[in-house]
Amino acid sequence: MRGLNQAAQSRACAAGEVVFKEGDRGDGMYFVASGAVQISAVVGEGERRVLSRIQPGDFFGEMAVVDNEPRSATASAEVPSQLYFVPSGEVLNTLRRSPRLAVNLVREFSHRMREFNRHYIQEVLQAERLTLVGRFARSIVHDFKNPLNIIGISAEMAAMHTATSEMRDSAKQRIRKQVDRLSNMINELLEFTRGSQTSAVLAAANYPAYLNPLVEELRAEAALKNVEIEYQTPPPDLSVLIDPARLSHVFYNLVHNAVDAMTPAGGKMFFRFIVAERELVTEIEDTGKGIAPEIAPRLFQAFATYGKAQGTGLGLSICKRIVEDHGGRVFARSEPGRGAVFGFALPLR
Repeated sequence: MRGLNQAAQSRACAAGEVVFKEGDRGDGMYFVASGAVQISAVVGEGERRVLSRIQPGDFFGEMAVVDNEPRSATASAEVPSQLYFVPSGEVLNTLRRSPRLAVNLVREFSHRMREFNRHYIQEVLQAERLTLVGRFARSIVHDFKNPLNIIGISAEMAAMHTATSEMRDSAKQRIRKQVDRLSNMINELLEFTRGSQTSAVLAAANYPAYLNPLVEELRAEAALKNVEIEYQTPPPDLSVLIDPARLSHVFYNLVHNAVDAMTPAGGKMFFRFIVAERELVTEIEDTGKGIAPEIAPRLFQAFATYGKAQGTGLGLSICKRIVEDHGGRVFARSEPGRGAVFGFALPLR
């Protein structure tokens, strides 16, 4: 240890001063004479977290000296601190001369690595939890905007002095419908977070009778963003087993995604229907830019998103879950020079 004491270089650090950064060369180890030093690293989505605090009488920075690798974390003075720096060459020479010191240091290294790994895992898990909470919150805010806007506009119309009783009744119906829509969206999010397959309660419904009023409502919303919705083929006059509230969530999501893809220029959206031997296929095509190759393989995975400032990657995964609860399947495709096509197939009775 006498050699280490003789080689030690004193260094005073102000509060917040960086001693070394991640990626720096491991040129030596440090001892804390007074003050405190914190060791931090980036975890999660670019967030820096403190992994350990070095108190007086303790040392840090030894791993980069022993394995001759760049620094894996950043060290900075938490308060005004007095440090002693020992160059890596002197540290290694001392360990060669004193096997007992080398063994003791190896034990200390092992203990530190166990503690560091435990703390690092806790910080990563905490960062991932916070990230998930943030994504769910953004998803709720983003998806709730349309129904909340409709509720706000309807309430303003009903409150006008010139509003007739018919206008107030119409506004009341629109608000009631949007409140039900919000409730269904919340239930769908809760079901999705449970992770287990939902036992869907399906009832026979005439497909055009179910779909036409829904598409009229979607037309009015899309028109606000200069998007037209057209039927390329009329919905076939068939009876299908569906949960109307849950399946409507699929249409809301696919249509709003297509509208977002064509904003702000606007465009058109085409509905078409194909009756196969055992299933009814519904396709929605837009005139947007199509599906980016980077996201295509992961479209229906949770939290997969690309190119949308407010995207959370939950919408399509929830659509997939709903359609599969109906016994159906979802799909998407994109051809050069055309927009995106999203669709789903429902089994025929």
